[in-house]
Amino acid sequence: MREYSAFALLKNALTGNTGWKEAWRKPELKASYDVIIVGGGGHGLSTAYYLAKEHGVRNIAVVEKGWIGSGNIGRNTTMIRSNYLHPQNQHFYEHSLTLWENLSQELNFNVMFSQRGVMNLAVGPAQLDDFARRGNAMRLAGIDAELLSREQVAKVIPGMDVSASARFPIYGGLMQWRGGTARHDAVAWGYARAADRLGVDIIENAEVTGFLKDGDTITGVVTKRGEIRAKKTAVVVAGSTGQVMKLAGIDRLPIESHVLQAFVTEAVKPFIHTVAAFGGGHLYFTQSDKGSLVFGGDIDGYNTWAQRGNLPVVEDVMSEFVALFPGLARVRLLRSWGGLMDMSMDGSPIIAKGPLPGMYLNTGWCYGGFKAVPASGWTFAWTIAKDEPHAFNRHFTLDRFRRGLIIDEKGQGSTPRLH
Repeated sequence: MREYSAFALLKNALTGNTGWKEAWRKPELKASYDVIIVGGGGHGLSTAYYLAKEHGVRNIAVVEKGWIGSGNIGRNTTMIRSNYLHPQNQHFYEHSLTLWENLSQELNFNVMFSQRGVMNLAVGPAQLDDFARRGNAMRLAGIDAELLSREQVAKVIPGMDVSASARFPIYGGLMQWRGGTARHDAVAWGYARAADRLGVDIIENAEVTGFLKDGDTITGVVTKRGEIRAKKTAVVVAGSTGQVMKLAGIDRLPIESHVLQAFVTEAVKPFIHTVAAFGGGHLYFTQSDKGSLVFGGDIDGYNTWAQRGNLPVVEDVMSEFVALFPGLARVRLLRSWGGLMDMSMDGSPIIAKGPLPGMYLNTGWCYGGFKAVPASGWTFAWTIAKDEPHAFNRHFTLDRFRRGLIIDEKGQGSTPRLH
């Protein structure tokens, strides 16, 4: 990482920071590419990188409606894990976690991956039994998992109320020590920089306003900066999938768009050194290196394309946090934000050929988009390059909902049965 070495930092500090090079180019649109990737978030950028690196496809345009980092890649709580129950998800997310473990070296850019562990807190004997089942399934798949007692949980997360008189008594927890966090914007910058080095054109501020067709076959896109043609067009735009796909004439998909909020408090002395999820409601939290508490909870429960949330979820998440940590009741909230979630009907993603020839679709990430960034791009690149899925994403088809082959990962997706 010579460009960002200690010597480079010192040199630029002494010269007014005028010597830094742009991390990626600002190219003009070409008339045609081999592949167009609609969406310049983590999934789109990683797809472009792995297409170029693993499959030798270099004539790629990544078309982003805003700037790099303006979407969900910059609006999440940065948690990474592979503690899933179903084999279809286990192998996929474990592959992603394996890629995370070497990602800084792979991209030659520090993504600040911190394996501080991810713990699911059980609030009753039945839930602890359920976590034991999940942990056993993980271990059978070769994924690390450890069931912790209440006393062990208290040692890992000091300051949490684990007493028998707590509103939600803690009975234990399921720990994946290899899980953790990464720096979300560093992930976006790292993939963008690495893809650019391989010849990928990253086109910012170029919102797609339509698709070019030859009959039913997608042959390119219309953007606010002009038309582009390509042999293959991949759509990977998270919660905007429904809107973008309507431009291609597709108005029915098994996903819903919801806003998911996240929150940051003022800095306090570091005392939470892991990531944890609360089993008595929907709360997940960690502490940043700066001391701020970072946490989130449920989706707001209504369909929206807005990147902002409402107060009922704020109240719900805060009350759960204070129930766990009564001593934090007077800590001040600094800011909140919202990410636009593409919630699939079974809680698992779609990485497949699209509903039209020449189109490829990557969507349905629910709560799991950030941790999936490396494997999502890796498998989507494989699918685009070879016109067939890899073993890791062969179950994530679009037609599984029509065929009844759902991958129902409890607690991960939307709840259409309630609508």
